Amino acid sequence: MTNKKISLKIVGMSCASCAQSIEKSFNRVAGVIEANVNFATATATVTYDSSQINISQLNQVVVAAGFQVLDEDAQIVLKAQTRLIWSWAFTIPSIVWMLAEMIFGIVWPNQLVYSIGLILLATPIIFIIGFPTLKSAWKSVLHLSANMDVLIAMGALVSYMAGIANLFAPIANYGGIAAMIMTFHLTGRYIEAKARGRSSQAIRKLIELGAKTARILVGGKEQELDIAQVQAGDIMIVRPGEKIPTDGVIVKGESSIDESMATGESMAVNKKVGDNVIGATINQQGLLQVKATKIGQDTFLAQIVKMVEECQGTKVPIQKFADKVTGFFVPTVLVIALLTFLAWMIFPNPLGQLLLWASNFIPWVNPDLGAIYSAIAATVAVLVIACPCALGLATPTALMVGSGIGAENGILIRDGAAIQAMKDIHTIVFDKTGTITKGKPEVTDIIRVGDLKSEADILTLAASVEFGANHPLAQAIVKAAEKKGINLIELENFVSVTGQGVKATVAGEMVLVGSRKLMAEIGLTTTIESSLSRMEQEAKTAVLVALDNKVIGIIAVADTLKEDSIKAIARLEEMGLETVMLTGDNERTANAIAKRVGISRVIAEVLPDKKVAEIQRLQAKVGMVAMVGDGINDAPALIQADVGIAIGTGTDIAIEASDVTLVSGDLTSVVKAIKLSRATFGKIKQNLGWAYGYNTLAIPIAILGFLHPVIAEIAMASSSISVITNANLLRRVKLK
Repeated sequence: MTNKKISLKIVGMSCASCAQSIEKSFNRVAGVIEANVNFATATATVTYDSSQINISQLNQVVVAAGFQVLDEDAQIVLKAQTRLIWSWAFTIPSIVWMLAEMIFGIVWPNQLVYSIGLILLATPIIFIIGFPTLKSAWKSVLHLSANMDVLIAMGALVSYMAGIANLFAPIANYGGIAAMIMTFHLTGRYIEAKARGRSSQAIRKLIELGAKTARILVGGKEQELDIAQVQAGDIMIVRPGEKIPTDGVIVKGESSIDESMATGESMAVNKKVGDNVIGATINQQGLLQVKATKIGQDTFLAQIVKMVEECQGTKVPIQKFADKVTGFFVPTVLVIALLTFLAWMIFPNPLGQLLLWASNFIPWVNPDLGAIYSAIAATVAVLVIACPCALGLATPTALMVGSGIGAENGILIRDGAAIQAMKDIHTIVFDKTGTITKGKPEVTDIIRVGDLKSEADILTLAASVEFGANHPLAQAIVKAAEKKGINLIELENFVSVTGQGVKATVAGEMVLVGSRKLMAEIGLTTTIESSLSRMEQEAKTAVLVALDNKVIGIIAVADTLKEDSIKAIARLEEMGLETVMLTGDNERTANAIAKRVGISRVIAEVLPDKKVAEIQRLQAKVGMVAMVGDGINDAPALIQADVGIAIGTGTDIAIEASDVTLVSGDLTSVVKAIKLSRATFGKIKQNLGWAYGYNTLAIPIAILGFLHPVIAEIAMASSSISVITNANLLRRVKLK
């Protein structure tokens, strides 16, 4: 089995019922593993077995369901705009003609011409400009899955037929109303298409960030190529102010790189030879030569786009409830519309009395029109006002905007369900090394023992001896000397003592650098022992330095905290979340770091294969648990947690296992992710509340005849636009 995933842009969906219909069509096809159709983004995300079905066959599934596959959002907006312009070109004369009759009582030039004129103006709007709506409605009926277009088509056609009946019977001419219903519907569709475009602009912005060309070094000469022609291994020339064309490693030069597009952080990062750089980031200062390591779909930027698209193609659990409601909503509305017509025909007097009462404060209510006219008006209003478009847009639009904001801030959300889960998190579990700490040992203290040597002398001797070792502690001491510009001294008789340290002759003197065990023959004073004990309590590793069998200094090495760890943990605690450290380190070291950073609970000395069990134990005890980690050994725990959060500076395996990836690696991004989750889910609840409330209140008003069909259409379109607008208000959330 060869599983692949594809996103298809679908034309013609008018509501969530359409999306459900297409989704069911996909899931009935052999070879389709999973299909999610997103009404807000007008896309279908399909996971399929390429050995059983191909892309062309998937496109045919969409066509067979009564819809089309399109490549560009711009084409959708352009077509919607064209229909909008032509529909208003015919509708405006109808409105002017009708207003003259409604306000001034002028029927120009006479009743017959007026009646026929309104029908003629409505005809191209209904049957030519609005034909896609009628076609969608017809196909929906054939597939026994009534959608919003069915309601609009029935409302417009009933009104249109009433206009024709006006020529032969004494009922109101609804030809103009039919034109206005379809025109307002097309106006709403155009505004939705434009709003969707704004909501999905995060992906387009990300794609546009990429460089279009690259300068490659070929035979000592520069050659400019299209970015698609760059190959892994090519040496790219990047001048100050230019974008780095693709992911790579610096082979010559040094510079500050603006990585804000990836991390969301404005501070530039210093890079030198051997450092990795990200494609589309900006070289601010030096001239660089960068060896391309990843190209095309393997680049960091391409992976970000992929993760955002995958998130927008998933469903939040609360959406399942909305989908169930939408599934039977349209058929229910059709039944209500039929009952409304019958009620007005059977009980015209009591309902007419209600119209008489309402006419005192609702200007468009006319109680003198008769039972048939009132029945048609109420029925059409019910059909129009009850369209479930807002319901279909409520959840996916908020998810689309939220995931886009996350990408712009270095928070990549792989699964939309994580947004809902994060709001219910009780406890956040942190790995220690590389998550809370930098994961790289650094020299923190140099303590003189006696007056034989200065701190600089102690570091010089230690670094000179450790230069020949390969241990992380040794490398930390050598780097500390390099930072201070210390010149190392040549060694003689270098010996590495496994598990204890190293020794060598430096300038004719024997130097020992290592642990207490290495210094056993020398003997340690009470003062030294006191210093060693204090360092252990501070979670530091003590490296002793001895010269000619006498300890002259102690160098403390520690895995230092990330700059923002204390602030991030404090903010999470303020937000009501319990913080836990889960580490394989000894309990004393773990407690020391937890105390410094402000973590509530410590679970120490846990082997990698036992981390999953600890997460399960916490879930049983406290409920929803999130896990933050960066290493290979964190991957199983990330999967077990209700929400797995990977540090972007960690391993690919950890990132693949997570629901959320923090590109920058800063722990304050965890705070941002929680805030974004809560804000996004808040918008989802607001949108669903508005959509349900709107239909709950509006349908009874329409049944009673208090809503003019045109007012109903305007209200329906406005409800959809308000849901999209409310989702876009997420951009005001302050994450920093």
